[in-house]
Amino acid sequence: MRTIDDLETARKVLAAQPFSDLIRARLVAFGGGEAVLELDIRDELRQQYGFLHGGVLGYAADNTLTFAAGTVAGARLITAGYTIDYLKPADGVLLRAHGRVVRAGRTRVVSRCDLSTVAEDGTETLCAVAQGSVAVLAPGS
Repeated sequence: MRTIDDLETARKVLAAQPFSDLIRARLVAFGGGEAVLELDIRDELRQQYGFLHGGVLGYAADNTLTFAAGTVAGARLITAGYTIDYLKPADGVLLRAHGRVVRAGRTRVVSRCDLSTVAEDGTETLCAVAQGSVAVLAPGS
């Protein structure tokens, strides 16, 4: 199984995802059952009321859940499913998604993710929470 041993390697995996590049996501922490993904909130990512689009929050949750799983289960992973609860409208200058492994099994990893916005003054506001199951792919699949 190919492993992801460090932040720089994980960043290369993220950079290989065209959609991640499109929204300018960046991985800022990776290791020990945790991963943190950030992206700048800009007008192109907002919905009609001016808040960050829920699809962007869903993307951040999905990727962060899987990267957190990758810290313990290697690189051959795919999201099996996740749920997200939107707690309040997301607004600010930065979105930060912090994922943590809850349980790592042989074929599935369960992770949680807190999604917070950061205001210009540095204040963080929890805007969504997610939990997901990540499947460990068999060799050759």
